[in-house]
Amino acid sequence: MTPSDASAGASAGRWSSLDRPPLNAAGLQRALVVEGGLWTSLEVVPATGSTNSDLAARAATLPEGAVLVAEEQTAGRGRLDRSWVAPPRSGLFFSVLLKPGDAVPQERWGWLTLLAGVATATGLSRAAGVDTALKWPNDLLVTVDGDERKAGGILAERVAEGVVLGIGLNVTLTEDELPVPAAGSLALAKASVTDRDPLLRAVLRSLEEWYGNWRAAGGDPAASGLQETYAAGCATLGRHVRAELPGGRTLTGTAEAVDADGRLVIRTAEDRHEAVGAGDVIHLRSVH
Repeated sequence: MTPSDASAGASAGRWSSLDRPPLNAAGLQRALVVEGGLWTSLEVVPATGSTNSDLAARAATLPEGAVLVAEEQTAGRGRLDRSWVAPPRSGLFFSVLLKPGDAVPQERWGWLTLLAGVATATGLSRAAGVDTALKWPNDLLVTVDGDERKAGGILAERVAEGVVLGIGLNVTLTEDELPVPAAGSLALAKASVTDRDPLLRAVLRSLEEWYGNWRAAGGDPAASGLQETYAAGCATLGRHVRAELPGGRTLTGTAEAVDADGRLVIRTAEDRHEAVGAGDVIHLRSVH
């Protein structure tokens, strides 16, 4: 192969899908890593197992605000050790390092998962004109042909001195590429924008804004407006749900509220209220 042929081959590989161009790492860094801002570094890698695992392994040596983005994840993880698989450059797969420190009591750090959901939904609404609902505690839902589908998820992990927040979002996945029938994507939800560069900028700027307000309020979900905004965008509230809890116990009832600790409050058929802090929640039907 001649040098010119090699160059052409590399170019073809980089742009192997014209509908899925690579992220512009330099442009993202210029736009987001600015003096006085939250984001202190932004790295885009072609592929990795898990951005959460990679960032968590380096958390002790990195300042707050490090961002790691992968064009492809080969071992992406969700809650309960579920896998997250998608074609290269078909979505946004990234993790951020946050270190609230003494500004926020650690018992309030659990709100970061819900905060990331609000920030992502807000950013996508601004940038793509798509209505993204939140399923407690960490799923992002879109509507495709009248059906509610999961298009993204959030995974928060405690690390040295802070939290790594991982966000995965299906952007251009087609119906044939969906890992399960209940999955969706922004493209299938008729988003006005599926260019990943402006979408990532919008989500990270929204996350910076919400995190700044929450931290300035000492992590108080009410004072920062987080609790009210989350409840307004939460598709779980008002639904008949089944919560599958640690230890194999299940709880069925109506999801009525998200309390000050970020827990889902469920009213059972016996008119008993239970606050669920961890578990898998399944939407059964709306309650009128």
